Amino acid sequence: MAGASVKVAVRVRPFNSREMSRESKCIIQMSGSTTTILNPKQPKETPKSFSFDYSYWSHTTPADINYASQKQVYRDIGEEMLQHAFEGYNVCIFAYGQTGAGKSYTMMGKQEKDQQGIIPQLCEDLFSRINDTTNDNMSYSVEVSYMEIYCERVRDLLNPKNKGNLRVREHPLMGPYVEDLSKLAVTSYNDIQDLMDSGNKARTVAATNMNETSSRSHAVFNIIFTQKRHDAETDITTEKVSKISLVDLAGSERADSTGAKGTRLKEGANINKSLTTLGKVISALAEMDSGPNKNKKKKKTDFIPYRDSVLTWLLRENLGGNSRTAMVAALSPADINYDETLSTLRYADRAKQIRCNAVINEDPNNKLIRELKDEVARLRDLLYAQGLGDIIDNVSDFENNNDARGAELSHRHDNLSTVTNAIAGISPSSSLSALSSRAASVASLHERIMFAPGSEEAIERLKETEKIIAELNETWEEKLRRTEAIRMEREALLAEMGVAMREDGGTLGVFSPKKTPHLVNLNEDPLMSECLLYYIKDGITRVGREDAEKRQDIVLSGHFIKEEHCLFRSDTKTGGEVIVTLEPCEGADTYVNGKKVTEPSILRSGNRIIMGKSHVFRFNHPEQARQERERTPCAETPAEPVDWAFAQRELLEKQGIDMKQEMEQRLQELEDQYRKEREEANYLLEQQRLDYESKLEALQKQMDSRYYPEANEEEEEPEDEVQWTEREFELALWAFRKWKWYQFTSLRDLLWGNAIFLKEANAISVELKKKVQFQFVLLTDTLYSPLPPDLLPPDAAKDREKRPFPRTIVAVEVQDQKNGATHYWTLEKLRQRLDLMREMYDRAAEVPSSVIEDCDNVVTGGDPFYDRFPWFRLVGRAFVYLSNLLYPVPLVHRVAIVSEKGEVKGFLRVAVQAISADEEAPDYGSGVRQSGTAKISFDDQHFEKFQSESCPAVGMSRSGTSQEELRIVEGQGQVSDVGPSADEVNNNTCAVTPEDLLLDSPEKPAPDGQLETALDHLKLGSIFTFRVTVLQASSISAEYADIFCQFNFIHRHDEAFSTEPLKNTGRGPPLGFYHVQNIAVEVTKSFIEYIKSQPIVFEVFGHYQQHPFPPLCKDVLSPLRPSRRHFPRVMPLSKPVPATKLSTMTRPSAGPCQCKYDLMVFFEICELEANGDYIPAVVDHRGGMPCHGTFLLHQGIQRRITVTLVHETGSLIRWKEVRELVVGRIRNTPEADESLIDPNILSLNILSSGYINPSQDDRQFLDSDMPRTFYQFETAWDSSMHNSLLLNRVTPYREKIYITLSAYIEMENCTQPAVITKDFCMVFYSRDAKLPASRSIRNLFGSGSLRASESNRVTGVYELSLCRMADAGSPGMQRRRRRVLDTSVAYVRGEENLAGWRPRSDSLILDHQWELEKLSLLQEVEKTRHYLLLREKLEMTQRLGLETLSPCSSEDSESRSTSCVSSPLSVDGAPEGRTSPPETPSERQKELAVKCLRLLTHTFNREYSHSHVCISASESKLSEMSMTLMRDPSMPALGVTTLTPSSTCPSLVEGRYNAVEVRPPQVSSRVESPDLEPAVEGEQKKSPSRCPEEEKEPQRLLVPDIQEIRVSPIVSKKGYLQFMEPHTNGWVKRFVVVRRPYVYIYNSDKDAVERAILNLSKAQVEYSEDQQAMLKTPNTFAVCTEHRGILLQASSDKDMHDWLYAFNPLLAGSIRSKLSRRRTAQMRI
Repeated sequence: MAGASVKVAVRVRPFNSREMSRESKCIIQMSGSTTTILNPKQPKETPKSFSFDYSYWSHTTPADINYASQKQVYRDIGEEMLQHAFEGYNVCIFAYGQTGAGKSYTMMGKQEKDQQGIIPQLCEDLFSRINDTTNDNMSYSVEVSYMEIYCERVRDLLNPKNKGNLRVREHPLMGPYVEDLSKLAVTSYNDIQDLMDSGNKARTVAATNMNETSSRSHAVFNIIFTQKRHDAETDITTEKVSKISLVDLAGSERADSTGAKGTRLKEGANINKSLTTLGKVISALAEMDSGPNKNKKKKKTDFIPYRDSVLTWLLRENLGGNSRTAMVAALSPADINYDETLSTLRYADRAKQIRCNAVINEDPNNKLIRELKDEVARLRDLLYAQGLGDIIDNVSDFENNNDARGAELSHRHDNLSTVTNAIAGISPSSSLSALSSRAASVASLHERIMFAPGSEEAIERLKETEKIIAELNETWEEKLRRTEAIRMEREALLAEMGVAMREDGGTLGVFSPKKTPHLVNLNEDPLMSECLLYYIKDGITRVGREDAEKRQDIVLSGHFIKEEHCLFRSDTKTGGEVIVTLEPCEGADTYVNGKKVTEPSILRSGNRIIMGKSHVFRFNHPEQARQERERTPCAETPAEPVDWAFAQRELLEKQGIDMKQEMEQRLQELEDQYRKEREEANYLLEQQRLDYESKLEALQKQMDSRYYPEANEEEEEPEDEVQWTEREFELALWAFRKWKWYQFTSLRDLLWGNAIFLKEANAISVELKKKVQFQFVLLTDTLYSPLPPDLLPPDAAKDREKRPFPRTIVAVEVQDQKNGATHYWTLEKLRQRLDLMREMYDRAAEVPSSVIEDCDNVVTGGDPFYDRFPWFRLVGRAFVYLSNLLYPVPLVHRVAIVSEKGEVKGFLRVAVQAISADEEAPDYGSGVRQSGTAKISFDDQHFEKFQSESCPAVGMSRSGTSQEELRIVEGQGQVSDVGPSADEVNNNTCAVTPEDLLLDSPEKPAPDGQLETALDHLKLGSIFTFRVTVLQASSISAEYADIFCQFNFIHRHDEAFSTEPLKNTGRGPPLGFYHVQNIAVEVTKSFIEYIKSQPIVFEVFGHYQQHPFPPLCKDVLSPLRPSRRHFPRVMPLSKPVPATKLSTMTRPSAGPCQCKYDLMVFFEICELEANGDYIPAVVDHRGGMPCHGTFLLHQGIQRRITVTLVHETGSLIRWKEVRELVVGRIRNTPEADESLIDPNILSLNILSSGYINPSQDDRQFLDSDMPRTFYQFETAWDSSMHNSLLLNRVTPYREKIYITLSAYIEMENCTQPAVITKDFCMVFYSRDAKLPASRSIRNLFGSGSLRASESNRVTGVYELSLCRMADAGSPGMQRRRRRVLDTSVAYVRGEENLAGWRPRSDSLILDHQWELEKLSLLQEVEKTRHYLLLREKLEMTQRLGLETLSPCSSEDSESRSTSCVSSPLSVDGAPEGRTSPPETPSERQKELAVKCLRLLTHTFNREYSHSHVCISASESKLSEMSMTLMRDPSMPALGVTTLTPSSTCPSLVEGRYNAVEVRPPQVSSRVESPDLEPAVEGEQKKSPSRCPEEEKEPQRLLVPDIQEIRVSPIVSKKGYLQFMEPHTNGWVKRFVVVRRPYVYIYNSDKDAVERAILNLSKAQVEYSEDQQAMLKTPNTFAVCTEHRGILLQASSDKDMHDWLYAFNPLLAGSIRSKLSRRRTAQMRI
């Protein structure tokens, strides 16, 4: 067996957590001793098979019959190798594999049962076999060494003194060995286990991605097993020495798999280096032992690279040398480790071919000692030859000393060992201590050695040999003694550092001894206290620095520690009591219990000892403490623990330093300094403020004297009083009231001025983590949102009597996200709370975190962020009108519950009916809640006061002034010439009485004197009883848990009726309140007025149980409008490119708007063709949006830009010339940074300009009778002049180039040029590229034909406003020019934490106005719903033959605010109190009759003579009929059921499309705003042609303003419509797309260019069934603009209604309502 091969085994482990998380698959298969691996990347590839000595399947659980356990691995490999060791062979077992493959588990295993690896089992089996030996002549000895190879350095894992790396030496006879590696003798398996545990703890492991406890070093565990056999007959003792090397290699790894970085990466490099060298060695050995090379001679190339790595150098004998070697290859089964696993298998396969020449180590010591002695003799001869032979003679004294040690050692030690050790300065034994007296002779020896060539190397070799001889000659007892000495040294070293071991020598740590006095350290960190322990030994224990002359028992360091600081003297008295005395050295700072000691002081247990400045100890005397406890068993424990802080405080107090007093004194000084600096700063600030105010007053006086130099003279000279007419007085009063209470600027000033406080409050809230968000909010005193008293200013009561409009205030909405509550603060309250927030913020650093958390829990009290919030929150309000009590008929209302924001939160069903005093409630089931009869008094004076406060403008409307809007926040009144805009109009908060709504209606309310006779059941002074039943609530969100309702009269807030709360789940049937409340009232005039006009207010409350607020920094601006869908991205509208040739002109302030025009502008870029013509470049319209397109241009071709303006002909719009056309802002993104100065602006050369005739495709049916105006100009554009790379190259794929074009066009009668700006999108192709025709979305799906050249343009839609110049000195203009400091841009500390949050500004006013408009519309809807419900009930009552009742007001569907029924009628149905007999028509009826006749007799688009002077016969007849109608009192009242268009657009019959306008006298019952320019009957309108007769009026200079219209992405409807041509009366088919407010007209569905537009906001849509019947043109409707009327025809009736809905939804809704009523009436008949 001398030449046996290496035993190779492979073992596969189970999946680890990493592989299971990645759902790996097993690629290893084993059958017997064959191992097969599958390639997961190429499943069809033939699996690779390898054959080994053993193949262990450990992938499954132990339940598997094929599972290879730790026992089985040891039985196969370990037992065989142990047997070889007993036979005398050297043995080696090493494990190889990638990291995490299970090498350490196979070799070391775990501590659990049946989990131990090969090494523990082999050691245990070794001692069990030793103990089982019964032969007395056999003796065994076992020595172990444990080292690790980490980063190519060798560390001893068993000796704590060998901290550094050990040197690896090579001896000619012994081979490689580790110098100074400790070999410890062991006598049992427990000794080995303890050493193995301590070594494992010192081993280097680290976590990688592949393995959490990856071995980062190679571990080599050597067992020197010696067998001695004594032959009694010959008295000869023979020895066998076996070296068992057990190697746990570090895992091979890949840096990318393990995620190694930094140190891990460096470790991995060293690991891979040693393993690579091991692989080279195995490959070289396998190649030498393979068949072809076995018989060949050894070549120079057959070199085994053992020395390339420390690992292979030390294992040289085990690899192909004198050893029995076994290799265990650990495999990973996962497919993700395929490459590493295959490499391991190949590695093991090569190792299988190595052959080792093992020999039995018989009596190696004797042989070795003989060889070593020969070596010593040779070295002696060498020294004699060097002339150093007298050295041996000088050490004869040491020989005698060595002989004195005994005969056992004298014959083994050589004299030279002592000499060499003395030369090296080393004393290995106590017998050589005499050398210290001969230091001079040693120094002379050194000098001689330095001059002898080669002597140093010889002495070094001699020293090595002597050390080896000493180890070999060392007896077993000496080795045990040396092991014990090393242990004692280790304990002494640890004890010197203050770390103790248990008395049994086991566990390491800090253990308080039970008898010995000792010191424990105290540290500022509680976790570091009592971690060091120093024993006070008997006698003297010295304390000092490490560099002291004498050895110090306790070594301290620091600036204030002396070399010999103090000493502790421990004496034992006669009674056995131990007394410890502290004796400080001179000049050393030593304190006991805070007092400095200079003389010896006796220590008591628990004393605090401070050495220097930073070393704090507590003296513990266990025996003394035990005796004191026995003497005083009931002693209380100290209130304060004796720790580091206690010792420091004690030191300061004993030294006379009062820290608290010093801190208070220092704090007082800082407070005084802060107060003084603040007073100085306030004084300087006040001085600056006064200075600035004086300067502002001086500047104001200077401005007043400049603009109003004659003011004083005018004041002195009294002017004559101008007599105003009643109309002028009403206009002045209207204007005064409008602008007196106009709040836009004041609200904006408040928002801008207080933004900085809001921002600071939010920043503090975020930093203190308060979860409170602050934002501005506008609150208006309306019916749906009355202002709470705490938000009203102090003078609100007085101001309310004079104020005609509801008050709007700026408040702060506080969203408490922690408690789910919302509060409203005034601005003054915000400032007060902000002062407290600042104090809390400044105090936050001083207050402990626990106190801050307690403050967070406090919702009320001292925390300025929170307010008390009620348990119930208001869900919304609803209003129920009581007009049905006039008749009386019962009504069941279903009213909307509306929140303060205008959101419908649910619905409430309420029944109101008049009852007799003793009538009982109906049976609603078991849940009915019957309340008693409540008596309510209506005091006439109290109610009149309420009416005057809430609705003071009623009296004005009686005198003829319009019932104007009662809420003006912000609108477009500045630019509208006649009447307020829709944004300005918000209806009255109090319900308007019928008399106000029907001022001139023939049905006037009954006089007060006839009121008693009119209503039998409502006689003044009688008791009237009615019942209010709250039935059900439905559709209330589930976030409100408990719901209850309360209601009251609108002027009696203190008397409310409440229901019981109900549980709300948000699902299932409605909540049934069924609360019955009978109310008895003494009938007064105020009560009758109340039930005519005023509602009962119902308030619904609920317990809010959710927190809907989003985080602070995410909800920047929560929009009040409903969220919209995401639409296609549109190109942003840019500002004009600044002109280069025109002088900079200051834009004059625009006054009232004179007129507005819609412009449609065509933009073309023409390129030069080969024939010399300029052809429009191709435009790609595939974006799908109007007014967008991409120009496809060729590089390096001359170009021209053509611009065509198309608009309706008007007298005020005349183009004079094009002043300049500039192109700039060249970029590759749609957005442009307009703040930067563009260096590439180019002014183009204008080639031509003027009016043109339109092309055939551009000419539309609109241009047949009144042609539109076409104005065109053309410029030359050389794009290379911009010197821009974007324009001078071919555009890359998917990139587009954007430029901005601005044209400055001069107009007649205008102060400055008008500017048209357009952004172009373009793509540049190469010069010879072939481009397709114009492309668009409609080309793909449309039908019809269109010339491509007419589609090569981009359209723009603009609005031209011509405004008069404003008076520069008017107070209104001065107010608008006033600059208010916007504090929202000022920086606030902590603003960066708000993540984009900004305080709301002007948009809040606009959104609030929209809210108010929504609330007013909801109120109007409730009024109208009540009116319709009451009318239907009365009609039903009449049909059933009951009392004949009818409302007195005629139905007028044109009036939007028909809110409630007029005055009541008598029982028999005859109207009472009419101001005129029924035969006489009112002015309103006459006006309606004229409109009906006009609609019936009008012919659309009839073209009269161009003179526009004569009136056609039909119109003459019409005027005669109208005059006859006005004069004839016998004509019945017409117009009651005539459907008229919405009042928002002008009527079709007012002649906007004819030359002559016949208008009846303006008698209107309800005027929206005073007409500033009353129309004159028979006034002649101007001709729309381009050359009208000039009216003789002075020329006015106008200010032009052109704004590009952003196209709406929402398509209301699209399709084909028929348009009537005025000349032929034929129909023309056109494709129409409605994108409100514009209608875009195309030639066909394939046409990509808009040919005409209609502005629906300036047009009126009209529809008449009678006109359709008369003209015999079904499915038609008309659109009338200011310049023309157009008749349109749809394909079907349904299609026509869809088009009507797209054009005018209100008109379509009224038509459908009328049709449904008609059907209902027919069904009833």
